Amino acid sequence: MLFHVDSDARAPARSPEPNTGAAVSDPVAARLLTTLAPRDPQGVVLVLHGGAARRHGMRVSPAQLSVLRMIPVARRVAQAGGDRLAVFRLLNSVRGWDTHHTPVHDVEWALDQLRERFGEALPTCLVGHSLGGRAAIGAGALPEVRSVAALAPWVYVTDGTGDLTGRQVMVVHGTEDHIASPTRALAVARNLQRTAEVGFISVEGGRHAMLRHHRSFDGYAAMFAAATLLGDPATGPVAEVLDGATFVEA
Repeated sequence: MLFHVDSDARAPARSPEPNTGAAVSDPVAARLLTTLAPRDPQGVVLVLHGGAARRHGMRVSPAQLSVLRMIPVARRVAQAGGDRLAVFRLLNSVRGWDTHHTPVHDVEWALDQLRERFGEALPTCLVGHSLGGRAAIGAGALPEVRSVAALAPWVYVTDGTGDLTGRQVMVVHGTEDHIASPTRALAVARNLQRTAEVGFISVEGGRHAMLRHHRSFDGYAAMFAAATLLGDPATGPVAEVLDGATFVEA
């Protein structure tokens, strides 16, 4: 299986909003990077990175740690789906959460690009880490989205108020995450249960970077994507979530 890491598309450049800090005058744009693009995929997985911004309008670098962390996640998903799933990574327009143009807007742009590329809106799973998890939840109501995997999502409790009717949502969070609150993530998961099928997997000892327990975080995301888009069998905590469990300890 060949994995491609190259830029497929770039959003139209836009100028960051002016601010009183260190402004960035260069135009910025979202980008799509291909992990695997079979000719006739049955579904699409869009992988979303996290990463905070130290100032307004900072560009996303392909080499920043929050972006690099999602490469093995994307590859694990591609391995699980084989030639049945197209897997792409989205690089956001800017770091962090720009309230004038959020990562959710970048997800909307990316799905438009993928719809044009494949000639139709394919069933899609959004897999996001940290603020990428927040973006995945926020974009979960988009028409082609069938499922959302939020890994250690950095969220506010108000992020769980959207209507995700018909979607399957899995939140995976480590108990030792001191950057993104597991308590807030669980509150969001419970709020989302009003409209969606939602399961929360608590990873004992897991931290925000998902490195020490990478097999769990990466593997759960891959298994969930293949199960929700392709109907592949799931095992362990993911199977429990898909069977209706709302809280699972792993």
